[in-house]
Amino acid sequence: MDLDPALLARAQFGANITFHILFPTITIALAWMLLFFKVRHNATGEAHWMEAYAFWVKVFALTFALGVVSGVTMSFQFGTNWPGFMETVGNVAGPLLAYEVLTAFFLEATFLAVMLFGTNRVSPRMHTIATFLVAAGTTASAFWILALNSWMQTPAGFEMIDGKAVVTSWMEVIFNPSFPYRLAHMLLACGLTGAFLMAGLSAWQWHKGMRTKAVNAALRTGVTVAAILIPVQIFMGDMHGLNTLEHQPQKVAAMEGVWETEKGAPLLLFAIPDNEARTNHFEVAIPNLASLILTHKADGEIKGLNEFVGAHPPVFQVFWAFRVMVGVGVLMLLVSWYGVWRIYRNRTSGQAINKPMLYSLIAMTFSGWVATVAGWYVTEIGRQPFLVQGILRTEDAISAVPPSMIASTFIGYLALYAVLLAAYVSTLFYLAKKAGNVAAPADKLNVVEGQYVHA
Repeated sequence: MDLDPALLARAQFGANITFHILFPTITIALAWMLLFFKVRHNATGEAHWMEAYAFWVKVFALTFALGVVSGVTMSFQFGTNWPGFMETVGNVAGPLLAYEVLTAFFLEATFLAVMLFGTNRVSPRMHTIATFLVAAGTTASAFWILALNSWMQTPAGFEMIDGKAVVTSWMEVIFNPSFPYRLAHMLLACGLTGAFLMAGLSAWQWHKGMRTKAVNAALRTGVTVAAILIPVQIFMGDMHGLNTLEHQPQKVAAMEGVWETEKGAPLLLFAIPDNEARTNHFEVAIPNLASLILTHKADGEIKGLNEFVGAHPPVFQVFWAFRVMVGVGVLMLLVSWYGVWRIYRNRTSGQAINKPMLYSLIAMTFSGWVATVAGWYVTEIGRQPFLVQGILRTEDAISAVPPSMIASTFIGYLALYAVLLAAYVSTLFYLAKKAGNVAAPADKLNVVEGQYVHA
């Protein structure tokens, strides 16, 4: 069987980035939530805030470790599978990746030790500062990675000399046209991923009878953060879409399944794009809505894919990844707002958190992962056939590694990632169960006739 080395290399890197991105999305959000728990404890002196901190810092440490390990493999692949990338744009990518490593390993890793082991060894003030520095480090790491990724989407601040990108302005490289939107969109995605993980795991603890003040506080925090962030994310997603329409219209055309340039383009709720026939099958559409959303005019013009023959991404994958992302986002809005309504109604009426709320939150525990991965696929597949938009085609950066070698390592990666992911999820629930079993009796919540009150 003939194996396509470019397709195999792309699939392998796609598997690596899919697995890796799961963990930074959690650690970036959890670090700031841990800081919130610590500040609340410092301000109120209430022990349950530190109990919540003690549990969730373990989740953070576990997630951080997997994120670091899975990130290393991607760095190797730049040299093994994609040497053309560093040869062409290494002058840009190298320094940005180096800055990310400095913030990740020197800031996060150093003060993570203080977070984990310094509770009774340093002053409360120093412990709080360490928590803040870890949170700042995780966000700084995301800053540099997204600066590079955004530059690959909308390159600026460089010139090509002898086939290599040479920086003319680092400010333009870092703050390229799509960077502010991509950074905000990704940080909000991280916040939602962490919030739903916290709310879902806490809801599972609550459902299993672990009704402590710490679980209650974490559940409320996760639901409230999610309810606040999701409408902001929807707004920022719209802004990001408008920026993409300006700089990468072929990606938006693939997202919307628009083949011919048209005014008043409909919003496709359902369709099966056909890349070979260059048309859609079984369309279910709302007239004019795509143009209204993207151009803010009902008769606004959207360029079709046929304007970019040979230079646009595969449509089916981008089209459906976008709809998965949006669909999960709508579910996040409904579940989080329902949860907030139940929580704050509960505060005044004394009615218990009900089973529909618990079940919906448990079902949405890893919804942030689904939405983030789908959005990342839209971004990365939507850039094809370019590795760096308009500069370097993917096929020109591939290495001469034999396809059989790429295939064997690809299978090995998939098997390892499946085992690690299963182990990670099972460990989360093990830690959650263990935390509930060791809760102090005085910290339990009394449950009477379907209602609860603090003991």
